[in-house]
This record gives sequence, C-alpha cells and structure tokens, in this order.
Amino acid sequence: MAFRFEGLGIWRLARGYATQIYEITARFPKHERYGLANQLNRASNSFALNIAEGSGCDTNAQFSRYLGIANGSVCEVVSGLFLALDRGYIDKATHARLYEEGDKLIRQITNFRKTLR
Repeated sequence: MAFRFEGLGIWRLARGYATQIYEITARFPKHERYGLANQLNRASNSFALNIAEGSGCDTNAQFSRYLGIANGSVCEVVSGLFLALDRGYIDKATHARLYEEGDKLIRQITNFRKTLR
C-alpha cells in the first residue's frame, strides 16, 4: 500500500528540489559544512518531510498547517541561496534557476492548501 504523500505532486517536486540543494551545497567551501550548507540541507529536508507528515494527519486543517511549515522552509532555502550568491558559492544562473523552482514549489503547495479548505 502506498502512503498518501507518494501520490502528491508537491511531495515529488519537494524531493527533487531538496536533491538539487544537496548537490549545490556539496560544492560549498569546507568551512560552510556546518554553517550555511547545513542550514540549507536541513531546510530542504523539511519541506518534503513536512508534506509527508502532514499527509498523515487526521484533518485537512492539520495537514494545511504542515504545508504552511513546508512553505516557510522553502522561503528559508530561497533566502539562503541569496547568501550563497553573495558569498560566491553559486553563480547567478544557478541562483535564478533555484529561485524559480522554489517559487514554483511555493505556488504549488499554496494551491494545494486551498483545496484542503
């Protein structure tokens, strides 16, 4: 039996985005391993995990709360990507691509939340 979250496009999108963040942060300088890289990795894990956790809740209101937390984590990652750009860890093209994908994820989570009301 598949879990509910496995059928959600937002969960699959979140997984893919988190994987991209991990690939990017693996190239950060070693001194950032426990700083910005770690923060971005934890936040990127959070959106996929919160979508999954929320899908197991008893009510749509509870699920929506977890989706809100997921959106907050996406914002955290997007903000962290600006810091990575400022510090020269990523180039403008990579930043623009990840920014757009973060925006897409937020919009899709937000639209899905509206269906739960």
